[in-house]
Amino acid sequence: MRYAQGGGLTAERQHFRERIRLEAGERFEQGEKNALIAKELRVSVRSVERWRRAWRQGGTAALASAGPSKLPRLSDDRFTELERELARGPAVHGWEDQRWTLARIRILIFRQFALEVSQAAVWRLLHRHGWSWQSPARRAVERDEFAVQLWKKNVWPQAE
Repeated sequence: MRYAQGGGLTAERQHFRERIRLEAGERFEQGEKNALIAKELRVSVRSVERWRRAWRQGGTAALASAGPSKLPRLSDDRFTELERELARGPAVHGWEDQRWTLARIRILIFRQFALEVSQAAVWRLLHRHGWSWQSPARRAVERDEFAVQLWKKNVWPQAE
């Protein structure tokens, strides 16, 4: 996940932060103080302390990036396939109305990919790919927009 899309770091940003940790490791070898390292690298002293502990236990290799904390369970290709199914609509998949819910998408993912995920995971997956939460506006079928506008223009100001 990307911060702009709801979380996580880009690969470029991960590499940048790893370089900072490795530079701190070089300074640990030179015996520099945590406060000085933190000030010059523009990070918190607590981060430097954490890095120093890791460095003492595992050397410079312990400061290397561990990669993304959690890989998405659906690849981009599989998500493209899921989007195609979502575009077909809920009725095609057996639901009576034309409304996708997280629970329904979760069931669809299980049916299509035999993958059990939580509703929260479904939300994160959709959000990561640019989907947003939307709620349909509830309006009466008989609503006359022109009459409503006239009422707002003529009657509403007099009621105030």
